[in-house]
Amino acid sequence: MRSAVLALLIAGLAAPALANEGKLDYDHQEKWSAALDRAQSPIDIVTASATPASGDEPQALEFRLSDDVDKVEDNGHAVQVDTHAAQAQIRGRHFSLAQFHFHAQSEHTIDGRHYPLEGHFVFKAQDGRLAVVGVMFQEGAANAAAQTIIDDLAAHAATARDIDIEALMPKKHEYYHYLGSLTTPPLTENVEWYVLAAPVTMSKDQLGAFLARYPHNNRKIQPLNGRPVIHSAG
Repeated sequence: MRSAVLALLIAGLAAPALANEGKLDYDHQEKWSAALDRAQSPIDIVTASATPASGDEPQALEFRLSDDVDKVEDNGHAVQVDTHAAQAQIRGRHFSLAQFHFHAQSEHTIDGRHYPLEGHFVFKAQDGRLAVVGVMFQEGAANAAAQTIIDDLAAHAATARDIDIEALMPKKHEYYHYLGSLTTPPLTENVEWYVLAAPVTMSKDQLGAFLARYPHNNRKIQPLNGRPVIHSAG
């Protein structure tokens, strides 16, 4: 059983490369297939139904977010930033940030509400396990880190400039946690999700720059199928 689960996770790590081979058809998502289909993402997070986190287990999300990034690209279905230097302790376990990318409108909903944009920060553990931190973006004050990404895309920069990744996450790490899947084929399950409760702002023009590239690259809400959603105050 352990080897089978590990094989699924390894397949999940290859998902970004597979997806880069062509654009995804978000208008016909029913044609996407998954090896397993009972624990898919995204979901609607119903805050009143979430289970409070247990006090006898590690809960904190602790990020050490280096500004060093490898590449900013439009990969054919999302704006993506590849990196290797940022680290995290997620509930007491070590993970490294592999990449982050953006979906419009948000893939997850909170109490039925979509946000204009959602960032997915994809962390990998040494054993191949994936943990994805979801961050919601809404219109408000301009975000300097977002502007760097936009400018690098517009300039087709061969070398990415440093990006203040911390500015793309809220200060408070209150979150909703559940077990789900990748949201693009091969839709691999057994992915840990941590959707942060507090949104981050971008200006209207900045949101417009992301939406001009991808106004609709969000997967439809998937059934919860009895999975618990855990709420942690962070």
